[in-house]
Amino acid sequence: MAMTAGGANEPSGTRRRRRRKAAPMADINMTPFIDVMLVLLIIFMVTAPLMTAGVPLDLPKTSAGQLNVDQKPITVSINEKGQIFLGETQIAMAEIAARIQPLAKQGFDERIYVRGAKQVDYGTVAQVMTAITAAGYKRVALLTEQDKK
Repeated sequence: MAMTAGGANEPSGTRRRRRRKAAPMADINMTPFIDVMLVLLIIFMVTAPLMTAGVPLDLPKTSAGQLNVDQKPITVSINEKGQIFLGETQIAMAEIAARIQPLAKQGFDERIYVRGAKQVDYGTVAQVMTAITAAGYKRVALLTEQDKK
């Protein structure tokens, strides 16, 4: 009878094989990268609408639909205290025309939005709109919040 030189746990007639070390993996695992990118996409989708309003106002509500605007509009805001803002910068009534002119890329055909809080005197809103139209801008519009009925 022949005996093999195998160990106690090995069946007879087999040889002990050396295990090869695993070769390094040359592929990049894309799953964590894709997960991070999807999380960032969701974060940007949620926060982007929150960054559009400059001055926080309580706008009146109407049943008008939303505007489709491709570029960032020129916005003049009037808060509850009657202070006037161009974007997020406070300006005086006399400065409106001079401060809008460098921002108007389409000249006098540029659309200018006026936002006024509910509590603002109608006369103040009318004065701001008059100052804008007197400067030569023809496309002046009032912004409101959409009524959720």
